[in-house]
Amino acid sequence: MTAPQLYVNFPGTAREALEFYAQIFGGELSLYTYAEFSRTDGPANAIAHGVLSGRVSLGGSDAADGEKSVAMEGAMLSLLGTADPEVLHEWFDKLADGGRILDALAPKPWGASDGQVIDRHGLHWLIGYEPAQ
Repeated sequence: MTAPQLYVNFPGTAREALEFYAQIFGGELSLYTYAEFSRTDGPANAIAHGVLSGRVSLGGSDAADGEKSVAMEGAMLSLLGTADPEVLHEWFDKLADGGRILDALAPKPWGASDGQVIDRHGLHWLIGYEPAQ
């Protein structure tokens, strides 16, 4: 890893969430259970560590007993200019499925196109691109 990567404590939904992101972004997904890590601070089949590696990378696990799970306030995951516009629109639409669009991905007065969505797992995304030159 050459840059910071978001690592999320999910409320018992890490497998579902990380598989959801893998379906959207592609990449390689590795999942390890509490049992595989010999952890006893949660259910044996809970995810102790998961990593999605690829064009969009993130990690996560199921919050252990007594740990807090994800609650995003005042932060977004930015995918500005990370792919072609068609791909960014596809990602936006897939993240919005079961989530909540805060601002549609569309042209803005300053010339760029962007939008914001909170996906079904509570992550807040900013997606956009500059106009073609």
